[in-house]
Amino acid sequence: MNEFYNNLSQLETAYWSVALIGSFIFILIFITTFIGGDMDSDVEIDAAEFEADDGGVGFQFFTFKNTVAFFTIFGWTGIICAENGLSTLLTLVIATIAGLAMMVATSMLFYWMSTLAENGILKINNAINVVGEVYLPIGANRSKIGKISIKVQGALRELEALTDSEEELATGTVIKVLEVVSSEILLVKKL
Repeated sequence: MNEFYNNLSQLETAYWSVALIGSFIFILIFITTFIGGDMDSDVEIDAAEFEADDGGVGFQFFTFKNTVAFFTIFGWTGIICAENGLSTLLTLVIATIAGLAMMVATSMLFYWMSTLAENGILKINNAINVVGEVYLPIGANRSKIGKISIKVQGALRELEALTDSEEELATGTVIKVLEVVSSEILLVKKL
Protein backbone atom coordinates (compact mmCIF):
# COMPACT_ATOMS: atom_id res chain seq x y z
CA MET A 1 0.00 0.00 0.00
CA ASN A 2 2.89 2.31 0.85
CA GLU A 3 4.44 1.65 -2.60
CA PHE A 4 1.13 2.54 -4.23
CA TYR A 5 1.08 5.99 -2.57
CA ASN A 6 4.77 6.58 -3.31
CA ASN A 7 4.20 6.06 -7.05
CA LEU A 8 1.39 8.67 -7.21
CA SER A 9 1.81 12.34 -8.07
CA GLN A 10 0.73 14.94 -5.51
CA LEU A 11 -2.48 15.58 -7.40
CA GLU A 12 -3.32 11.87 -7.58
CA THR A 13 -2.55 11.53 -3.87
CA ALA A 14 -4.95 14.39 -3.16
CA TYR A 15 -7.69 12.80 -5.27
CA TRP A 16 -7.22 9.42 -3.57
CA SER A 17 -7.28 11.02 -0.11
CA VAL A 18 -10.43 13.00 -0.86
CA ALA A 19 -12.12 9.96 -2.42
CA LEU A 20 -11.28 7.60 0.43
CA ILE A 21 -12.17 10.03 3.23
CA GLY A 22 -15.38 11.06 1.43
CA SER A 23 -16.33 7.41 0.85
CA PHE A 24 -15.67 6.55 4.51
CA ILE A 25 -17.87 9.41 5.74
CA PHE A 26 -20.51 8.50 3.13
CA ILE A 27 -20.63 4.93 4.46
CA LEU A 28 -20.99 6.27 8.03
CA ILE A 29 -23.88 8.50 6.94
CA PHE A 30 -25.47 5.57 5.10
CA ILE A 31 -25.25 3.35 8.20
CA THR A 32 -26.53 6.04 10.60
CA THR A 33 -29.43 6.82 8.28
CA PHE A 34 -30.60 3.21 8.49
CA ILE A 35 -30.29 3.09 12.28
CA GLY A 36 -32.22 6.31 12.70
CA GLY A 37 -29.55 9.01 12.84
CA ASP A 38 -29.61 12.27 10.91
CA MET A 39 -26.36 14.13 10.28
CA ASP A 40 -28.11 17.32 9.06
CA SER A 41 -30.39 17.91 12.07
CA ASP A 42 -27.84 19.44 14.45
CA VAL A 43 -29.42 22.90 14.25
CA GLU A 44 -32.75 23.47 15.97
CA ILE A 45 -35.08 26.14 14.58
CA ASP A 46 -37.62 27.85 16.80
CA ALA A 47 -41.02 27.63 15.10
CA ALA A 48 -41.92 31.13 16.28
CA GLU A 49 -38.86 32.57 14.50
CA PHE A 50 -39.26 30.60 11.27
CA GLU A 51 -42.52 29.63 9.68
CA ALA A 52 -43.07 28.41 6.13
CA ASP A 53 -46.32 27.53 4.37
CA ASP A 54 -45.11 24.03 3.55
CA GLY A 55 -44.17 23.33 7.16
CA GLY A 56 -40.56 22.60 6.28
CA VAL A 57 -37.30 24.05 5.12
CA GLY A 58 -37.62 22.88 1.52
CA PHE A 59 -34.78 22.51 -1.00
CA GLN A 60 -31.35 22.69 0.65
CA PHE A 61 -28.15 22.70 -1.39
CA PHE A 62 -25.37 23.25 1.18
CA THR A 63 -25.75 20.46 3.72
CA PHE A 64 -23.28 18.07 5.29
CA LYS A 65 -24.58 15.15 3.20
CA ASN A 66 -24.29 17.13 -0.02
CA THR A 67 -20.76 18.28 0.85
CA VAL A 68 -19.72 14.68 1.48
CA ALA A 69 -21.34 13.65 -1.83
CA PHE A 70 -19.43 16.42 -3.63
CA PHE A 71 -16.03 15.43 -2.27
CA THR A 72 -16.64 11.69 -2.76
CA ILE A 73 -17.57 12.06 -6.44
CA PHE A 74 -14.95 14.80 -6.95
CA GLY A 75 -12.23 12.45 -5.66
CA TRP A 76 -13.27 9.36 -7.62
CA THR A 77 -13.79 11.35 -10.84
CA GLY A 78 -10.38 12.98 -10.39
CA ILE A 79 -8.79 9.55 -9.98
CA ILE A 80 -10.44 8.22 -13.14
CA CYS A 81 -9.52 11.30 -15.19
CA ALA A 82 -5.91 11.33 -13.95
CA GLU A 83 -5.47 7.62 -14.66
CA ASN A 84 -6.75 8.16 -18.20
CA GLY A 85 -4.05 10.78 -18.85
CA LEU A 86 -6.20 13.91 -18.93
CA SER A 87 -4.50 17.23 -18.18
CA THR A 88 -4.52 18.60 -14.64
CA LEU A 89 -6.84 21.49 -15.52
CA LEU A 90 -9.29 19.30 -17.45
CA THR A 91 -9.28 16.73 -14.63
CA LEU A 92 -10.03 19.46 -12.07
CA VAL A 93 -12.87 20.90 -14.19
CA ILE A 94 -14.47 17.51 -14.86
CA ALA A 95 -14.16 16.44 -11.21
CA THR A 96 -15.70 19.72 -10.01
CA ILE A 97 -18.60 19.46 -12.46
CA ALA A 98 -19.22 15.84 -11.43
CA GLY A 99 -19.14 16.81 -7.73
CA LEU A 100 -21.59 19.68 -8.28
CA ALA A 101 -23.88 17.42 -10.31
CA MET A 102 -23.87 14.95 -7.43
CA MET A 103 -24.73 17.77 -4.99
CA VAL A 104 -27.69 18.78 -7.15
CA ALA A 105 -28.84 15.16 -7.49
CA THR A 106 -28.53 14.56 -3.74
CA SER A 107 -30.38 17.79 -2.92
CA MET A 108 -33.19 16.93 -5.28
CA LEU A 109 -33.41 13.38 -3.91
CA PHE A 110 -33.68 14.52 -0.28
CA TYR A 111 -36.15 17.27 -1.23
CA TRP A 112 -38.30 14.73 -3.09
CA MET A 113 -38.13 12.34 -0.14
CA SER A 114 -39.20 15.13 2.24
CA THR A 115 -42.30 15.79 0.14
CA LEU A 116 -43.32 12.15 0.58
CA ALA A 117 -43.24 12.35 4.36
CA GLU A 118 -46.44 13.01 6.28
CA ASN A 119 -46.22 15.15 9.36
CA GLY A 120 -49.63 14.11 10.74
CA ILE A 121 -50.67 17.68 11.53
CA LEU A 122 -54.37 18.23 10.87
CA LYS A 123 -55.18 21.36 8.89
CA ILE A 124 -58.70 21.89 10.18
CA ASN A 125 -59.76 23.92 7.11
CA ASN A 126 -59.38 20.75 5.02
CA ALA A 127 -62.52 19.46 6.77
CA ILE A 128 -64.79 22.09 5.18
CA ASN A 129 -67.35 20.56 2.74
CA VAL A 130 -66.43 17.02 3.83
CA VAL A 131 -69.32 14.59 4.36
CA GLY A 132 -69.30 12.30 7.38
CA GLU A 133 -71.54 11.04 10.14
CA VAL A 134 -72.36 11.90 13.72
CA TYR A 135 -70.40 9.80 16.22
CA LEU A 136 -71.71 11.37 19.47
CA PRO A 137 -75.04 13.32 19.38
CA ILE A 138 -74.84 17.05 18.65
CA GLY A 139 -77.27 19.37 20.50
CA ALA A 140 -79.69 21.59 18.55
CA ASN A 141 -78.86 25.30 18.12
CA ARG A 142 -75.28 24.88 19.36
CA SER A 143 -76.51 23.72 22.78
CA LYS A 144 -74.18 20.72 23.12
CA ILE A 145 -70.91 19.78 21.44
CA GLY A 146 -70.91 16.34 19.87
CA LYS A 147 -68.47 14.43 17.73
CA ILE A 148 -68.40 13.57 14.07
CA SER A 149 -66.45 10.98 12.13
CA ILE A 150 -65.01 12.24 8.83
CA LYS A 151 -62.14 11.44 6.52
CA VAL A 152 -59.69 14.36 6.38
CA GLN A 153 -56.23 14.31 4.80
CA GLY A 154 -56.54 10.62 4.07
CA ALA A 155 -57.32 9.55 7.64
CA LEU A 156 -60.58 8.86 9.45
CA ARG A 157 -60.87 11.35 12.34
CA GLU A 158 -63.27 12.07 15.17
CA LEU A 159 -63.71 15.81 15.62
CA GLU A 160 -65.92 17.97 17.83
CA ALA A 161 -68.86 19.66 16.16
CA LEU A 162 -71.86 21.98 16.66
CA THR A 163 -74.96 22.55 14.56
CA ASP A 164 -77.40 25.40 13.93
CA SER A 165 -80.14 22.85 13.22
CA GLU A 166 -83.42 23.09 15.18
CA GLU A 167 -83.19 19.40 16.08
CA GLU A 168 -80.51 17.30 17.76
CA LEU A 169 -78.36 15.31 15.36
CA ALA A 170 -78.35 11.69 16.52
CA THR A 171 -75.58 9.14 16.18
CA GLY A 172 -75.35 7.88 12.60
CA THR A 173 -76.82 11.03 11.00
CA VAL A 174 -75.08 11.94 7.74
CA ILE A 175 -73.68 15.48 7.94
CA LYS A 176 -71.64 17.96 5.95
CA VAL A 177 -69.08 20.33 7.48
CA LEU A 178 -69.95 23.97 6.79
CA GLU A 179 -67.22 25.92 8.54
CA VAL A 180 -64.65 26.00 11.31
CA VAL A 181 -66.10 27.59 14.47
CA SER A 182 -62.86 27.56 16.46
CA SER A 183 -59.48 25.88 16.13
CA GLU A 184 -60.97 22.48 17.06
CA ILE A 185 -64.76 22.73 16.61
CA LEU A 186 -66.65 22.40 13.32
CA LEU A 187 -70.12 23.62 12.34
CA VAL A 188 -72.13 20.93 10.53
CA LYS A 189 -75.56 20.47 8.95
CA LYS A 190 -77.69 17.40 8.31
CA LEU A 191 -77.76 16.11 4.75
